[in-house]
Amino acid sequence: MKLRDIGKRYGRQTWVLTHVQVDLPPGELIAFSGGNGSGKSTLLRIVVGVTRPTTGRVTDRPALIGYVPDRFPPDERMSALDYLTHMGRVSGLRGEAAGRRAESLLERLALVGGADTALRALSKGNAQKVALAQALMVPPQLLVLDEPWSGLDSSAHGVLAEIMNEITRAGGTLVFTDHRESVVRANATRIYRVAGGSVTLDENPTRMTRPTETRLVLRAPVNEYGIPRTADWRSCAGVVTAHDNGAHTTIHVTSAYADELILAALREGWSMVEAGMVHTSQVSVHGGAS
Repeated sequence: MKLRDIGKRYGRQTWVLTHVQVDLPPGELIAFSGGNGSGKSTLLRIVVGVTRPTTGRVTDRPALIGYVPDRFPPDERMSALDYLTHMGRVSGLRGEAAGRRAESLLERLALVGGADTALRALSKGNAQKVALAQALMVPPQLLVLDEPWSGLDSSAHGVLAEIMNEITRAGGTLVFTDHRESVVRANATRIYRVAGGSVTLDENPTRMTRPTETRLVLRAPVNEYGIPRTADWRSCAGVVTAHDNGAHTTIHVTSAYADELILAALREGWSMVEAGMVHTSQVSVHGGAS
């Protein structure tokens, strides 16, 4: 798929995008990286086909497209299961097949509250799970994700990573945005920078020295008898190793998931003692406060 000389503006307003040249080859994980208001979401909508460019052309767009927009779900009384079943039918699945596919995806993504929960009653994280499920009702040749990790719990992060890799291994194209540089670099095989209406290919996306893992040392909270609490850190998304020595636990986690793991630990009463970036040849450790 190719975007050639794409420009976009609304009415007589300032151009959002100008002279955009983008290649989206099959089998790649492609990131559009840029700040808020840079035009990333507009570019994604043009890729999907829900927004038409003012100038330029899009060629070789696949027939089967999955799309997770930046805002979801619609304000509906319809349940998550009914909504997904309906979307499956719209995409060509028969009723029973659509229902089974919907149930399978919701189970895989671990929707909290049950498949019969109304869309309008879903939390942000669970709404995002339904949004992902609707994009996958029919396996897409092109999957487009706008800030897909937003609101997801740590367990769903791992499932999303699996899904992204499954799409590209099957020869599909995956395009995503995320505002975190660490996540972009950890997942993308090709990075486009979006700024000031222009889109440029990062010719050397690995030029920055970045850790493959983050090392965390956490202090466990204690109960009324002074016994440290335990936790199954190995089941959390991105965790490579976890060693418990009583009061402290040392964890190596894929850097893209480190922030989420730290936040989860702090919410549960754990304290961060140390945090360091693990490189192939060195470890840089910084002290933390409890």
